[in-house]
Amino acid sequence: MKIIKWLLPGMKIKRWIFLSCLGMFFVSFGLAIFLKQEIIGQMEKRLLTEVYQMNNHYFPSFSFIMGFFLLLLGLGLFIIGFRSIIRSILSAILPNGEESLIEALYQKRQLEKGAKIVVVGGGTGLSNLLRGLKRYSNNLTAVVTVADDGGSSGRLRRELGILPPGDIRNCMTALADKEPLMEKLFQYRFQEGSLAGHNFGNLFIAAMNEITGDFLEVLKESSKVLAVKGRVFPSTLDSVVLKARLCDGTIISGETEVGKHGEEIEELFLKPDKVTALPEAVESLLEADAIILGPGSLYTSIMPNILIPEIVEAIQQSSASKIYVCNVMTQKGETETLDAVGHVARIVDKLGSGVLDYVVVNNKDISMAMKEKYAKEGSQPVKIDRERLNSFGVEVIEADVVNQTEVVRHNPVKLAKVLLKIITKNRTQWDRRSVVDLYLLERLMR
Repeated sequence: MKIIKWLLPGMKIKRWIFLSCLGMFFVSFGLAIFLKQEIIGQMEKRLLTEVYQMNNHYFPSFSFIMGFFLLLLGLGLFIIGFRSIIRSILSAILPNGEESLIEALYQKRQLEKGAKIVVVGGGTGLSNLLRGLKRYSNNLTAVVTVADDGGSSGRLRRELGILPPGDIRNCMTALADKEPLMEKLFQYRFQEGSLAGHNFGNLFIAAMNEITGDFLEVLKESSKVLAVKGRVFPSTLDSVVLKARLCDGTIISGETEVGKHGEEIEELFLKPDKVTALPEAVESLLEADAIILGPGSLYTSIMPNILIPEIVEAIQQSSASKIYVCNVMTQKGETETLDAVGHVARIVDKLGSGVLDYVVVNNKDISMAMKEKYAKEGSQPVKIDRERLNSFGVEVIEADVVNQTEVVRHNPVKLAKVLLKIITKNRTQWDRRSVVDLYLLERLMR
């Protein structure tokens, strides 16, 4: 029997089981004296008879004192034994003991009841946001662009014919519940030899694809390796090429060229003309409580996803709150001429009027030193015209959502808190969450 295994040598638990049982015995015996009830047989009956006789002839309150003492003794022994059993188990399975248990219980009970959030995009902006959101929900899905054709991802795409793994890998490591060494391993980039420039995580995904022949199976198994809390899906399994038509009629091809050309873009489109969305990505959008576009490069990270008709239809049909996170700085080669209105206009042009609900913009002043640094690179803070933004029928959310260290980038925790407040504000879409759960979530976001 399995219960016998608890009594095997070396378990460091038998003594505490015995102590707990002894405590339960004393509790029962104390109650028997109080209630003058027989619970174990003739021996107890004789003992109780002697106690009652002493009570009647010598100490009127003796049975009360004896019962109370045994009751307290039994409760004390039981509590000590039970707590020691728990600690013995925790010391074996959780290295940080009770602290790890609290964290595990919170993740299991609270995060699994978190909002169903789908984040659409690519690049570092998407993975950065996921790091913040995973503090508040395990029900996260990243829908990632597969138009990348540069760096290690582009080389593997051209040489092996697989989907570019870079953005997918970044999202998986962002959502992973893993040891720091495992994250470093998946993000490690070779510096010398024939593998120079390649990322280990990209090579791992490429190797898994060669073994399984099924990219979705690769994502599933890789997620197990990294203990990913959430899901990562490519927006399509088709091999797509991002193309752009410039204002002078010139057509440029490839995400890399689109991102560095520098001329004003009139239209973006994908080749082949008919691209099929991944069904799992469409399903996640339809079931979402919130759909977040961005942050990330407008033309090369966000829009390649919403150039796929089925993705757009799913966003339009979903009852989720639709939120666009606007970039903080313009991007040379893509959006140096665009303000926040220009960013939103291009999103609305693809999604349709009335689909987008919120736009999150940064209202924290960028330091002069950072402005000067970015000006040398041809970038500047994205200008915000609130009245014109409101004309799109969206609610503008202004907040301090940035870090200003060596670069200006969205702070994942600050941004996640702002987004969660937007999502929880509309409780009719999230009525399954109890009042207590909402209170705990709001306390955590302070």
